[in-house]
Amino acid sequence: KIKTKQVTFEEIYDLFAVRIIINVPEEQEKSLCWQVYSVITDVYTPIPERLKDWVTNPKSNGYESLHTTIVGPQGKFVEVQIRSERMDDIAERGYAAHWKYKGQTNKINVYDRWLDSIRDLLDSSTDTLEFISDFKTNLFKEEVYVFTPNGDMRILPKGATALDFAFDIHSDIGYKAVAIKVNNNLVPMGYKLNNGDKITVTTSKSQKPNENWLKLVITGKAKAKIRSAMKEEKRKMGEFGKETLERKLKNLKVSYDENIDMLVKYFGFQSRPDLFFAIATEKVDLGRLKTFDIEGPKLIQKEEKKTSTIELLAETIKLPNTTKQSSPTSVYINGEPGDKFNYSFASCCNPVLGDDIFGFITTGSGLKIHRTSCTNANHLMANYGYRIVQTEWASSEQSEFVAELSIVGVDTGPGTIKKIINEISENLGLNIRSFNISGEEGYFEGRISIYIKNKNQLAIVTLRLKQIEGITSVTRVEK
Repeated sequence: KIKTKQVTFEEIYDLFAVRIIINVPEEQEKSLCWQVYSVITDVYTPIPERLKDWVTNPKSNGYESLHTTIVGPQGKFVEVQIRSERMDDIAERGYAAHWKYKGQTNKINVYDRWLDSIRDLLDSSTDTLEFISDFKTNLFKEEVYVFTPNGDMRILPKGATALDFAFDIHSDIGYKAVAIKVNNNLVPMGYKLNNGDKITVTTSKSQKPNENWLKLVITGKAKAKIRSAMKEEKRKMGEFGKETLERKLKNLKVSYDENIDMLVKYFGFQSRPDLFFAIATEKVDLGRLKTFDIEGPKLIQKEEKKTSTIELLAETIKLPNTTKQSSPTSVYINGEPGDKFNYSFASCCNPVLGDDIFGFITTGSGLKIHRTSCTNANHLMANYGYRIVQTEWASSEQSEFVAELSIVGVDTGPGTIKKIINEISENLGLNIRSFNISGEEGYFEGRISIYIKNKNQLAIVTLRLKQIEGITSVTRVEK
């Protein structure tokens, strides 16, 4: 306990414990447990903050007991547990005891609810490790007791968020949640709930879960439902991508079946679904299909003359320009100052100082600098390795780079957008290139492009924006 709860030895109150088990009819359990408590506290001094009433509000796993800590003989702390025989049977034998009392008590539905939640996890989880992780969250976490607008109590793991609550009510409410109020105050979806909170969820038919939501929830049910929704969305988009590819190949009068596996490899993907999804999200340029030769039903990749990297790089060298003073170089290309070459930063990934980068020699557009994490990197490296050149940042920080951020949040009142702009422009002294935002019913999302000098500066911007009230997520856009 000292290690797991980060407490001192003196803060451990249950070194000594007494369990009192009473044999009474179920309808008298609650009142007699409290009578026993009253008798004990008439003799010994209780510690009020150590009272835990799981008789009135059982744990979500069905555990029922009344716990208190008293100052016993010689000033020693003693934990006292008070419960009925039925409660003790369930506490000791867990869900195995559920069937012994099924039909004899109207309280037993707590077990059925818990088993239903596990059933939900089994139905939604396709990954064994994900299921085990989610199951442990449901089983071992401490709990918070919160309420619906109608006063119905819901039991959630400690640390659960407002979005967890929405999914706990119903998966459709979770999927469509756009704004959440706790105790009549609008809060971010990632707001951590406390005992006694009263929560109201506002929904919208146009709302859809996104990957960032996985960072805002801790319960197994919410995680499983979000993952399931994301997989279904990816499947639907994949179908659209597949149909798009089939139409393109049909227009070229070539066979889909005889070309699909070659195209998966050509575009640098591991599987067909990955390629289809990339097509649907416009991460793949199907215009490249026109560069293939056609032999019967097959596409044949043209043999490109493999000019040496040095020869290709020589083609990108700038001609001397005496009319314009060159600015300090921001990169080194093959060990040479970048200002000797005709280079630019790729708009597909917008690298900034501090990112891992590489250079790619294009045909007719000079040299493009990409991030190594760029969505096009694998394809370029796999198919055009001879066009890749070593590129690294120079120490100069006089250059500025464009970085795009995605911002999601709840509108906490007039001035939220102004706070974002002021934080970037006035407090951080940065220039904004563009800012687009949309929202409804108290929920908004937008994209903002800013000029920054390096990756560390981008991290500071991200952190400062996350600290603004109502902002639920700030992420760098990966095009």
